[in-house]
Order: sequence, then structure tokens, then C-alpha cells
Amino acid sequence: MAYSTGPNRFGPSGIVPHSARVAYMVGTWVMREIIRSNDPVLMSFAAALLRDAGVESMLADQNMSILEGSVGILPQRMLVASDDWAQAARVLRDAELGLWVAE
Repeated sequence: MAYSTGPNRFGPSGIVPHSARVAYMVGTWVMREIIRSNDPVLMSFAAALLRDAGVESMLADQNMSILEGSVGILPQRMLVASDDWAQAARVLRDAELGLWVAE
């Protein structure tokens, strides 16, 4: 988790609290996890759906397989901007991927 300086939506200190488990600072964006899975096909399909809907996403932990020995046991996380989370969740639920949407 990265820290920023100055005021942001987490308060005047600008530090992301540990209680915000699903929020991540990426540059100046506050990102929120939308899907966590170790299925590369699911992640690719979800990314394509979000891209087609105009929602930018970021795949985190993509290179963890190097550390785990390519076994595929560590899940990847797909992050979207917090402001786009509701739209992203709706797109994924409409495509019947609601089971994987992180609440």
C-alpha cells in the first residue's frame, strides 16, 4: 500500500489507514479491488468487459507467479478507480460474473 502526502479522501493526514483494506493509492487515484482470482481466463475476460464499458482497470499481483514458482496459488487482484467501482460491478454482474465481485 502506498502513502500520499496532503489531504485526500481518507483525512487531512493523507495517510491511507490500515482499515481501508480494499483501497489502494496508485499515483493520485484511489483504487478499489473489484475481483480477486487465480484464473487468468476470468481476469482477461473481466478486463475486456470493463475496457469495452470504458472503465479502466489495473491487474495487480500479476508477476507473483515468479515468487510462488508458477503454481498458480496466489490470486491476482483487479483494481478500478473508486469512483468507477459501482459501474464496474454492474458491468460484471450483468455478464453473470457477480459471484467474483469483491464487496
